[in-house]
Amino acid sequence: MKMDSQKQVELAGQPHLDRQRVPHHVAIIMDGNGRWAQSRHLPRVAGHQQGMQTVKKVTIAASDLGIKVLTLYAFSTENWKRPTAEVKFLMQLPIRFFNTFVPDLVAHNVRVMVMGDTAKLPDGTQNAVQGALDATKNCTGMILNFALNYGSRDEIVRATQKIAKQVAAGALAPEAITEEFISQEMMTASLGQFADPEVIIRTSGEERLSNFMLWQAAYSEFVFVDEHWPDFDGESLKQALAVFQSRHRRFGGLKNK
Repeated sequence: MKMDSQKQVELAGQPHLDRQRVPHHVAIIMDGNGRWAQSRHLPRVAGHQQGMQTVKKVTIAASDLGIKVLTLYAFSTENWKRPTAEVKFLMQLPIRFFNTFVPDLVAHNVRVMVMGDTAKLPDGTQNAVQGALDATKNCTGMILNFALNYGSRDEIVRATQKIAKQVAAGALAPEAITEEFISQEMMTASLGQFADPEVIIRTSGEERLSNFMLWQAAYSEFVFVDEHWPDFDGESLKQALAVFQSRHRRFGGLKNK
């Protein structure tokens, strides 16, 4: 079904995007940096370096399209298992990214937010992230939300622990725990009405969520593209969103109801 929708959009030539129906919250699993580098006989870190440049291009493209929140899966709780040298390089990327890109973010009125266990990041990375948060805190346009040292199961465990403590303290009755209450304990709660992404895009041909926004993805559309993340750009984003717009979201109801 996914391929049929994509083929229909591709046959039409340039993707036709209804600017009135651009999703408010787009999330992207940025996959394929290493495969991109290996296909060019380059070290994996070269793919991560190029992927950082893609983040800059896609951020501006998303902002120009009127997207309200762009969430990027930058570093997962499982990524610590990678070789030490690669992890060290990945921890340097936010420093390089924010040192060079914050002025552009401010110029485009983009506000940086972060979700994940950032306390476990190296001090230099934490300082760079905090600097970007401070520098863009007054921006009122698109939110660029980085999932950094983020894992959805970890997020759900933390939310459950907070709720359990309230119940144990007698401050919360178990029957008062609703979907809305749980959502307010998630790391996306600060995004308000845009907490749940309408569409999740994953690059590099893989078709899984990899512990990303499991709670928030309950009714998200998934668009899987074959391009490795370093090859993804503004036109790729439009193409993916055109696929999203070609679908009918029923939320468990009936199409014509």
